[in-house]
Amino acid sequence: MDARIHPSEHKNPQSPRVIVAVASVILSMALIAVGNGLMFAYIPVRLGADGFAPTWAGGILTGLSAGGIAGCLLTGALVRRVGHARAYMVLSALIVLSNAGVAADANPVLWIAARALYGFAICALFIVAQSWLNDAVGNTIRGRVMAVFYVSYVVGMGMGSLLMAWLDIGTAQAPFVGIVFTALSMLPVGLTRLAQPPAPQAASVALRRAWRISPVGITGMFAVGGLSMMIAGFAPIHATAKGFTQQEVATLMFAMPLGTLLFQIPLGWISDRTDRRYVLIAASLLVAMAGIAAARFDASALIVILVVYIVWSGASESIYSLSSAHASDRAPKEDLVALSSSMLFAWSISGFVIPALGTTLTAFYGTQSFIYVAIIIAIAYAGFVMWRVMTASAVPAADTGSFAPMTAQAPPPVDLAFSADNESVSRPS
Repeated sequence: MDARIHPSEHKNPQSPRVIVAVASVILSMALIAVGNGLMFAYIPVRLGADGFAPTWAGGILTGLSAGGIAGCLLTGALVRRVGHARAYMVLSALIVLSNAGVAADANPVLWIAARALYGFAICALFIVAQSWLNDAVGNTIRGRVMAVFYVSYVVGMGMGSLLMAWLDIGTAQAPFVGIVFTALSMLPVGLTRLAQPPAPQAASVALRRAWRISPVGITGMFAVGGLSMMIAGFAPIHATAKGFTQQEVATLMFAMPLGTLLFQIPLGWISDRTDRRYVLIAASLLVAMAGIAAARFDASALIVILVVYIVWSGASESIYSLSSAHASDRAPKEDLVALSSSMLFAWSISGFVIPALGTTLTAFYGTQSFIYVAIIIAIAYAGFVMWRVMTASAVPAADTGSFAPMTAQAPPPVDLAFSADNESVSRPS
């Protein structure tokens, strides 16, 4: 008997075999997330322990973001050449190579190159996984599947960060553990029976069209790409510079993803019942206030720092998912692919430029510089959304889609490919 999912069964996205196959992709990304969370916490702590200046850690973060831009631009061509499954395995292998480079020697220059490779691979992996899942499931459960996908990744990141508390930071234990989890992540996808989507078509970036569809949405991606990367990336750098121990940094990095789960769901629920722009303003102001608190209490007891950063991370991640949902509410069906590509481009450019600015400022004003950059971005975006509320009408409630939690540590959903019979291009949650 053929063990593969039959095409007729693939049309039923709720069949048990399809659900199991979809779960294999989600499990694979969750395992990768464990290794990724560990590496995000390990690198700044190891550099600090070895006496390197914090600007090196910032430079490594900027290199990661640069690799992410390349991943956003080149993934479509890679998938068209070899297909989703082979692309997924190749990209996972690149993450293994990246971690091996970090394990080889505590050399910041080598680590910049290794993390740039990681940035390319993880961005491309997310795009491939999202495309695969979008093709596999129908509209009736797509929002729930993608929500589980993102939440699983966030939880995995937090668990990976916590692992650092039990590892010897002076050795290469952490990158080797990261390699193990990445290798394990290849098994579910390697054994999956999930059918591969057709080769994706090239999607053009149309920022002017995206602006006409949703100025608040596209500007939100420009704001949050760098904002979230600054908060998540520079938090362990700043904590290490302030003298926090390895265990305290690990705890901080474990706690921050909790904000994503604690804030996104209630804010999303509210945004489904009112103009999302009001909720975006509230989230932006909350980011600004949490940033002020982070500057004020950056040398306080760990419990105070944990509370501040949970709020800070959760509010910034909420801007990401809310602005994405707001843009989707306003987009005609035929514009969704161009819109998602444009938002991906905005997110990736901001994720490179803003951390590069933070790294430069760190060299002159110290690691706390990222806090003030984040505050300025949040206030500026809140002001812009307020201006749009006063000058543009809201989308009628009947046209508003449903919200789904997302993480700003991953590229926004991009409709790389849809099968001809799978409802064409559907509205994302």
